[in-house]
Amino acid sequence: MKKIYIDGQAGTTGLQIHERLKNRPDLQLLEIDPALRKDPQARRALMEEADLVFLCLPDAAAKEAVELMLGMDTKIIDASTAHRTHPDWTYGFPELDAQHKKAVQKARLVANPGCHASGFISLVYPLVLGGLLKPDTKLTAFSLTGYTGGGRKMIEDYEGNKTEAMASPKAYGLTLSHKHLPEMKTVCHLEQTPLFVPVVDDFAQGMLVSVFLDPADLTEEGKKLTPESLYQFFSKWYANTNIQVHPGQPALFSNTLAGSDQMELFINGNENGYVLNARFDNLGKGASGAAVQNMNLMLGLPEFEGLVL
Repeated sequence: MKKIYIDGQAGTTGLQIHERLKNRPDLQLLEIDPALRKDPQARRALMEEADLVFLCLPDAAAKEAVELMLGMDTKIIDASTAHRTHPDWTYGFPELDAQHKKAVQKARLVANPGCHASGFISLVYPLVLGGLLKPDTKLTAFSLTGYTGGGRKMIEDYEGNKTEAMASPKAYGLTLSHKHLPEMKTVCHLEQTPLFVPVVDDFAQGMLVSVFLDPADLTEEGKKLTPESLYQFFSKWYANTNIQVHPGQPALFSNTLAGSDQMELFINGNENGYVLNARFDNLGKGASGAAVQNMNLMLGLPEFEGLVL
């Protein structure tokens, strides 16, 4: 029986991971006395005992936790932004290709992807690696998300202190410096930082990420594509994964996969260009579900054990 410790269990991601793992007979969850949850020695003792530790902490605290674990051989999954582009950490998106999956299986240190980044990367990585999209393209994208992705304070505001304005969508990250941009650029091997704006709305869970492609940004091979052949390209790329690919739809809701740990891709376009969409749960494949999937692979367990697909 593998032993698991969640450092930061009181946060949204930690609670969701705990919910997914608490009834699994193949795992033992190590629990800390609530009065000691910030005590370094108490935490370190559980980290040493564990086979794998989830870090569900702010960036600075996650870095401190990694320092606290120096000298241990315990596996770590960091759900924060702190290590997603660090060369010593494996980026935890196993569906991207066989190389990524093998890297997760062999890794001791895995950085869990960001929610917005997961949608963007699922759409852009295959195009760049498949030789269809020019790496020097400056892409444009936006994301519609439920408020649970904003953490405990945002959840409390929407569920207990909601203003009239909060009943409408809110665009944020308008400085064009969202914290997921570095991983979006790095993992996709892009030479330019994308233009990206997220939008949060008055629904709890769900996410829809949209990426726009101008035909001029495609390689010569990419310019031969049609919406149907691009659909076939993505279908082949993600065959036998928990990512399902669909032809284009005239309209999409953002919260259809709330409560699920899978992802859906939709391929829309015409001679004027393409809009590619990724739909998933911001707390599922966008956070806790992805973390559990990575844990399963790192510990040699069935990849989708305990997930809702």
